[in-house]
Amino acid sequence: MTMPVMEPDLDARLLRDWAQAIDEGQFSSLCWGERIAFENPETLTLLGALAAWTDRVRLVTTVLVPQLHDPVMLAKALATGDMLCGGRLTVGIGVGGRTEDYEAVGADPATQTIRGMAERVAVMKRVWAGEKITESVLPVGPAPVQPGGPPLLVGTIGPKTLRSAAAWADGLAGTTLDLDVAKQNELFDVARTAWAEAGKLDPHLATSFWFALGTGDDARKQMHRHLRRYMNWIPAEYVDAMAPTTGFAGSEDELLAVLRKFDAIGTDEIQLIPTSSDLDQLRRVAEVVADF
Repeated sequence: MTMPVMEPDLDARLLRDWAQAIDEGQFSSLCWGERIAFENPETLTLLGALAAWTDRVRLVTTVLVPQLHDPVMLAKALATGDMLCGGRLTVGIGVGGRTEDYEAVGADPATQTIRGMAERVAVMKRVWAGEKITESVLPVGPAPVQPGGPPLLVGTIGPKTLRSAAAWADGLAGTTLDLDVAKQNELFDVARTAWAEAGKLDPHLATSFWFALGTGDDARKQMHRHLRRYMNWIPAEYVDAMAPTTGFAGSEDELLAVLRKFDAIGTDEIQLIPTSSDLDQLRRVAEVVADF
């Protein structure tokens, strides 16, 4: 379950209530994403709070953009987060789809590439291995709880990026707009093949989609409102055109059927993305997950 970090009017109490409800439920992971030029909470600050608010669930960034950060400071922050949560951290990373976020932090948009991401991953892995990357007296710490650092998932829907990431990633943090199970399985097959060719264990196969629970037109209207707000870098007429077929909008039984379809193709994890901060939506999905 993803935190409602892209919804308006958030406060600490609401975020804590969501985190604790996710932790107490049947969910495998608690996820949250990163944006800069938006009203969402800062990703690494929130990591510290989530580590304190939860005890069981894995904490997964979906996704963090390493090119927006100094890689040494990012490695230190993530190792600290891994320490605070007792080794429950998984780091999903991607190149990001918004140049405005790069510009907001003074990052070079030319690094918005697979290579730019991989170069920063290499630096972070050196830090997590305890290697001194400068002539400092001591290496940059703390050491992460998980040896070698938190597991890394590549956030992508592109086969080229996925194949390239097989050298350093532990799996995929994908996404599907239209819930096309066959198309998702094609990408999973790319990952399976790439990991096998790299001589690695089977990749963790995760995908994600937006959801809105409700009856009639209410759920689809909720989805549309969320997409209009979140996709503010895309012309509104494009968002309006895609809204009727994007994500899941429907009943609990219909959601359960979708989950079963993804399970049938070997999906390890579905990272559901809320389109409302209403805790009732979370509680209703928790009941579906318990049945699943």
